[in-house]
Amino acid sequence: MGYWDLEEGKDCVGKTWITTKIATAIGLVGSAYHIVAFPPETAVEALTRATSGTVTMAAMGAIFGMATCLSAQARDAPDSPTNYFIGGCASGIFLGARTHSAVTGTAACFGLGTLAMFTKIGKMEGWRLTGPPKL
Repeated sequence: MGYWDLEEGKDCVGKTWITTKIATAIGLVGSAYHIVAFPPETAVEALTRATSGTVTMAAMGAIFGMATCLSAQARDAPDSPTNYFIGGCASGIFLGARTHSAVTGTAACFGLGTLAMFTKIGKMEGWRLTGPPKL
């Protein structure tokens, strides 16, 4: 079962688990690229960098999933793209706190919130990025 198969605002634990798994996988891939692009001095440094990047992404995924679902419940508007903006913004704020930078947090809040909101709008309206055109 995928993320979009679960009802909005109902199964918060299930949705959060899915977003956490996806973000963890992205964190692992990103950490691997970072280690290859910027080789560490020791194996311990490599492990530390990989762990830090992966855990940060996993936490962002969990925050997104939970904030989106709880927002849908609290606002009693399960299909609203605003819920996705709130979830993306919450993840961005966490990133800003993680990097100890208000500028990073503000930019990430706006950027991730907007990206998540447009993803939801695109899903609702049937936007397609790939594949043959619908006639």
